[in-house]
Amino acid sequence: MKSILNYIRKDTWSPYIAGIFLGFVAILTVWLSHSLLGASGAFENLIGMIGKAIAPAAFDSLYFNIIMPAGISAGVILLIGIFLGGLIGAATSQTLKWGKKDAVNSDKQWKRIFGPQVWKRWVLAFVGAIIVEYGAGIAGGCTSGLAISGGMLLAPSAFLFIAGFFASGIITTLVIYRGRY
Repeated sequence: MKSILNYIRKDTWSPYIAGIFLGFVAILTVWLSHSLLGASGAFENLIGMIGKAIAPAAFDSLYFNIIMPAGISAGVILLIGIFLGGLIGAATSQTLKWGKKDAVNSDKQWKRIFGPQVWKRWVLAFVGAIIVEYGAGIAGGCTSGLAISGGMLLAPSAFLFIAGFFASGIITTLVIYRGRY
């Protein structure tokens, strides 16, 4: 038992062990919530819920009533779980930097490539998140929904997405870092 706790507290895990746990989480998600693993609609569900409370007439539409119903969905619960799981993981591995001076911009590689400005990191993260959310909307799902749940179902589109995801990541890395990393 002590060796398991020591492994959980490690800074990095084996991708094989993490993959096995992800598989268990995906199976439990289908079993308990009767929905596949995916969180791309969670923000729309929350925005619809807030919007209906503030301006009900403006959010009384086909989109927020049927396609992305306002309220707490399995995706919202997954989103909360991802956040809390990240906090717990960082706390158990003793890498949590909440409230510490270097918590926002401590990455040496970031500082070397883009400079030490914190605002640049926030702007790039925000723009990147918008692009990812827009892409998820076009694709009809996020990485977890398409790759993980689609892979569970052996959907060819999941494997095409994974190949494209890795290829575009490699190209983006080469463009951004220009061989400096």
